[in-house]
Amino acid sequence: MEWTGARYADKPTVEVETFIDAPPTVVWEFVSDVTLMPSMSPELQRVEWRDGATGPSVGATFVGYSKHEALGEWHTTSHVIEYDPPRVFAWAVQDPADPTAVWRFTVEPHGSGTRLREWMQMGPGRSGLSFAIDRMPEKEQKIVFVRMREFETNMAGTLAEIKNRVEGANAGAVSGV
Repeated sequence: MEWTGARYADKPTVEVETFIDAPPTVVWEFVSDVTLMPSMSPELQRVEWRDGATGPSVGATFVGYSKHEALGEWHTTSHVIEYDPPRVFAWAVQDPADPTAVWRFTVEPHGSGTRLREWMQMGPGRSGLSFAIDRMPEKEQKIVFVRMREFETNMAGTLAEIKNRVEGANAGAVSGV
């Protein structure tokens, strides 16, 4: 990630992608199950669907419990805002009209396999990061940049883990294991 000088109000974004040697429908099974994400994320500790939901659909909500060495522990409620199997799964964190973040997975056929992208937008709604910015407004751009780099690193790790799991499962299926 290159320095952009972005401020929180700029709604900075980051996107990572990978190629997975498997069809989109197989990749989708991993992407659309947010309860798997804690096992692939250094921050997300646990996910629970709310209000009787057992999986994603537009309007469904889930609570994510997170932990970060510098930021502590917190939980947020996310609202599924886009669900188009097996192509797009997106959610807004906290208030869907003024989210603290928006996250999106995009799955698309690519050659003999699948291109998987993970995208996120910070803000525009206030988040825990806003409190750090309030305390040190002169460091806002650095605070935003450091956090966006963390997101990029974590997202790349998540996609790598999805790739390993999908391709590992496919290898087992192909070899008859």
